[in-house]
Amino acid sequence: MNIDEIQFDDNGLVPAIVQDYFTREVLTLAYMNATSLKKSIETQETWFFSRSRQELWHKGAESGNTQKIVEMRYDCDKDAVLALVLPAGPACHRGTTSCFTPASLSDLTPLKAYQILVTLEKLIEHRQKERPEGAYTTYLFEKGLDKILKKIGEEAAEVMIAAKNSDPEALAGEVADLIYHVFVLLQVKALPIQNVLSVLQDRNQKP
Repeated sequence: MNIDEIQFDDNGLVPAIVQDYFTREVLTLAYMNATSLKKSIETQETWFFSRSRQELWHKGAESGNTQKIVEMRYDCDKDAVLALVLPAGPACHRGTTSCFTPASLSDLTPLKAYQILVTLEKLIEHRQKERPEGAYTTYLFEKGLDKILKKIGEEAAEVMIAAKNSDPEALAGEVADLIYHVFVLLQVKALPIQNVLSVLQDRNQKP
């Protein structure tokens, strides 16, 4: 991307749309100036310009919810920028995946809920290919199948303990941990989650 071609507004800013690389969900709309755009290109992580604070800010610098840039584009008029990213966590300061996501997951449509599973599957697939240093998923892949199976057993036990303790919040967390480790196993065995969902669909249609 040639920064010199970007048509910044009178305040030296350009709208920046941030989109999930895999799901294509729009995560947020922010603004960049020439400096933040340059830093975004150089670091391959999103940097923006805060209009309220009048300063640069690096997404995830404090929260850890960084956005790794896979691709950047500008529109036909060159007055808007699109960043396709791999988010390391929620995009919104309210803790939701997207600034356009309902505040409560209970408000999600079935399609949006399914998209969370797709995003998790794609992220784990990317981790297996790239093996980023320090990532827990990288650690599991390097340790191999036996370690992953052991973790699934441990997480299943923790699910049972949380259920026995009648702690809904802990139970939700432990089930989420179990699902994550099962997804890692599916990736190792090259079994798409769609195959599992197809089995559930077939069973649901039986009398």
